[in-house]
Amino acid sequence: MNNILEIKGLAKNFKSFALHDVSFSLPRGYIMGFIGPNGSGKTTTLKMIMNLMRKDAGFIEVFGQDHVKFEREIKQRIGFVYDEPVYYEQLNLKQMTSLISPFYKKWNQSLYEDYIKRFNLNSTQKIKTLSKGMRTKYALSLALSHGAELLIMDEPTAGLDPVFRRELLDILMDVIQREENSILFSTHITSDLDRIADYITFINEGRIVLSEEKDRLYERYTLVKGGKDDLSEALKKELVGMSVTGLGFEGLSDHPIQGENLVIEKPSLEDIMFFHTKEQRHGD
Repeated sequence: MNNILEIKGLAKNFKSFALHDVSFSLPRGYIMGFIGPNGSGKTTTLKMIMNLMRKDAGFIEVFGQDHVKFEREIKQRIGFVYDEPVYYEQLNLKQMTSLISPFYKKWNQSLYEDYIKRFNLNSTQKIKTLSKGMRTKYALSLALSHGAELLIMDEPTAGLDPVFRRELLDILMDVIQREENSILFSTHITSDLDRIADYITFINEGRIVLSEEKDRLYERYTLVKGGKDDLSEALKKELVGMSVTGLGFEGLSDHPIQGENLVIEKPSLEDIMFFHTKEQRHGD
């Protein structure tokens, strides 16, 4: 399979946090949800892909090329929607775009103007006056207007209203229909990925917990529920993680579980992420 992004053995050390042996790949023509709790290493990984932060170890290839050696060529083919402000606040959209567009050889002004109109953005409005949603729309307009083959998005739906979140997901589905494009979608809002993601990569505390097709995750994991009396020591050992309340327990299993009084359900991505983060605490 032709991978548009390949990461192997990625490591980065900080005083209070570290990435350890981060490895995953994104095939061309698919959407990957990059999930994990806040502070798990998602943004750090994306910054290293974009060479905005130096890695301590490992390698990153984009379009089959080293992301540092061929940085200029690679960034011509990447669209980046970042969660933090990256524009000059005093400029309006038209002025900011006039600074950005010359850097891209395949800039399509008419396509950009179509997106500005579609998103109901005012080109004379100053960036400092834009809401969170409007900033995301503007960033997406830029990212989609220069022939980007890989779209990297860092928490693009955080803080957005449900109507635009749905609109954004529909736009991404349209983008991916070309089959030559891929999207790496970093988020902690896992419900967004239930609709659009083909692959899921889950990172927690700087380590990759899993990276595989979303449908296989749903096939592999089950959500187990029962009363406190049903939670035997043997059952505890079979669960990846669990949560106990005064009424009973919920837990995640990665293999079939049987029990007369147990309720077995299909988990959501949020369930899978939640119970994996509770893995070390499921005896509480």
